[in-house]
Amino acid sequence: MYPSTACVLPARGLPHEILTPKLPELCMKLGSNAHNLDHYWMPFTANREFKAKPRMLVEARGMHYTTDDGRTLLDGTAGLWCVMAGHGRQEIADAAQRQLLTMDYAPNFQMGHGLAFDFAKQLAAIAPHGLDRVFFTGSGSESVDTALKIALAFQRSRGQGARTRFIGREKGYHGVGFGGISVGGLINNRRVFGPLLPGVDHMRHTLDIARNAFSPCLPEHGLELAEDLERAVALHGAETIAAVIVEPVAGSAGVILPPPGYLERVREIATKHGILLIFDEVITGFGRLGTAFAADYFGVMPDIMTTAKGLTNGALPMGAVFCSRHVHDTLMTGPEQLIELFHGYTYSGHPVACAVGLATLEIYQREGLLTRGAALAGHWQKAFHSLRDCPHVIDIRTIGVMAGVELQPRNGAPGARAHEAYLHCFYNGQLVRATGDTLAFSPPLIVTEAQIDELVAGVRAALLTVA
Repeated sequence: MYPSTACVLPARGLPHEILTPKLPELCMKLGSNAHNLDHYWMPFTANREFKAKPRMLVEARGMHYTTDDGRTLLDGTAGLWCVMAGHGRQEIADAAQRQLLTMDYAPNFQMGHGLAFDFAKQLAAIAPHGLDRVFFTGSGSESVDTALKIALAFQRSRGQGARTRFIGREKGYHGVGFGGISVGGLINNRRVFGPLLPGVDHMRHTLDIARNAFSPCLPEHGLELAEDLERAVALHGAETIAAVIVEPVAGSAGVILPPPGYLERVREIATKHGILLIFDEVITGFGRLGTAFAADYFGVMPDIMTTAKGLTNGALPMGAVFCSRHVHDTLMTGPEQLIELFHGYTYSGHPVACAVGLATLEIYQREGLLTRGAALAGHWQKAFHSLRDCPHVIDIRTIGVMAGVELQPRNGAPGARAHEAYLHCFYNGQLVRATGDTLAFSPPLIVTEAQIDELVAGVRAALLTVA
């Protein structure tokens, strides 16, 4: 069902039910001129540039979007890293409709509904070993801020209330809440929003193009960077540090991979000093690496794990924080009638989102999507590394069904070359993502090898044109 405000209608007096099913077609006929673009302040967008020449989507099915001028785009980004099972899944739409008509909303403060408990149980069944306590949020950003608050509450509950410091990582992306941008390490996300959380320090990132360019697997060099956590302990004292948070694979910064043993060493140092380890798996969760979660792929178990995106196949906003029983149970103290964690959101465990999430998990499990990436990874890697001979390509990084193609920045115009390549792809049939000077790729996990080849061919054409 498309809302009646999706387009400016060309006729008056026609019944809503007649017009509504035709709105995508009407949008395509009318183009972006059908919309007043003045009022919507778009997120993470160059608003003035976009509104001068809009790029509008009107429909999504399977592996493809349709634009308002009737062109088809191969989705090379799973929307925004989130549509793992492809677009327009009937089971998900049906689940949402049924739940909307049964119980559209229910509060989860001091009362509950069965779907939230059922969904948490199903998630616990696929979670990395031991992470079987689930706190629902509305997004990845909310999941990160929730995880940070849980870490502080945990340390206080075990008598370590002086542990208020967090350790993040340069080039890390942990959403846009004040906690997330404080522990994150992308300068444009931070520079105008200070002061941020006090007492946050950062480890160095693991991107080292000089030593690791075009690594076919995990980068060979950089294990020593894990010792930055020991340096932080030496500088600040372990007794002041509550948690360290890292993305197992940094997605938004351009698919930055950890060297072999890096995550294991961070885990070891954190355990040694009583510091909680938080994995941000908002991007890597739900099959992106060919395992259910990156923790499974690397065999490293965090104490807390944040998720969102693929949790509902992108169909509705929702996030989830997975905690170990040790973390959870440490907070389950004091009189039973008292609230253990003064935290939550109006939409925590939203019934429609839970219904959509349960339908999504059924698709993942029935179609083997949580592990399908492992079978695609070899072809994916070979296809993307074939771009090595393209002009201005200085590095290619792949893992599972993720890829980053790093381009040489233009003098005085960082990011311009990647943005032009993105635009070329958009107008020639491929949806890709430009992040800085990197083109990033993460298609729905239903992608075929032929579609991978089509995507790479489109990128090659773009790189040759931009050059």
